Amino acid sequence: QVQLVESGGGLVQAGGSLRLSCAASGRTFSMYAMGWFRQAPGKEREFVAAISRSGSSTGYADSVKGRFTISRDNAKNAVDLQMNSLKPEDTAVYYCGARLGDYAISRYFASGQYNYWGQGTQVTVSS
Repeated sequence: QVQLVESGGGLVQAGGSLRLSCAASGRTFSMYAMGWFRQAPGKEREFVAAISRSGSSTGYADSVKGRFTISRDNAKNAVDLQMNSLKPEDTAVYYCGARLGDYAISRYFASGQYNYWGQGTQVTVSS
């Protein structure tokens, strides 16, 4: 199993930047593809970004493409989400997910494909 802990959330003004981090336990971190999802009040959990086990492949939701960047460091058991040009509609609880396997990156766009989740970190973007 893998335990995930998100950090880095907070309050930021529109147009600002924020970096989220997800720390994972275990020696098998490199066996998991990782993803970031978000959920706003009253809405379904939404795909944000995903990265393959090696980090060679990434995928993004159209709403964040060009603004957000996902990365991972398998030696540190961590995955990050750099968020730039933040908008009020980015406000949500952001969750880190882990999926065992090595599939096409599009497989990780669906929240139901993930085996493990962190508790989430709140991101609030003010106007």
